[in-house]
Amino acid sequence: MNESVTNRAADRLQALGSRTVYRDDYAPEVLETFENRHKDNDYWVKFNCPEFTSLCPITGQPDFAEIVISYIPDVRMVESKSLKLYLFSFRNHGDFHEDCVNIIMKDLIRLMDPKYIEVTGLFTPRGGISIHPYANYGRPGTEYETLAARRFASHQ
Repeated sequence: MNESVTNRAADRLQALGSRTVYRDDYAPEVLETFENRHKDNDYWVKFNCPEFTSLCPITGQPDFAEIVISYIPDVRMVESKSLKLYLFSFRNHGDFHEDCVNIIMKDLIRLMDPKYIEVTGLFTPRGGISIHPYANYGRPGTEYETLAARRFASHQ
């Protein structure tokens, strides 16, 4: 049997290779993980979602953003198709920009328990102003907590 098929079965991935169903409501349950096969070293994983949309909770108007997620995995990693489906599930979800960024980060922390993660939302202007919320997390009591403090303090 093909090694990638065997790995997919071992990780119990459902979204990858299946017919794509797009949710129209906030759906953190679609997120899936697989085992990090390189736990012996630290490395960055970066996702860029340039077509993120959500709704303003007050006006119901659409908000558009580029969402950038960077993390240092530990044991589990997020599967990219499930992440795409999760991010698309915000399409009809009403939340402020800052809430979207923090919800995404907290859902991914619960899912993977990464060593470090940061999420940036580069929202397009509405009413002549753009908002770029940034949130990060480093595992408490580790060097990654220090990394989070340094990156947060130097964030621009």
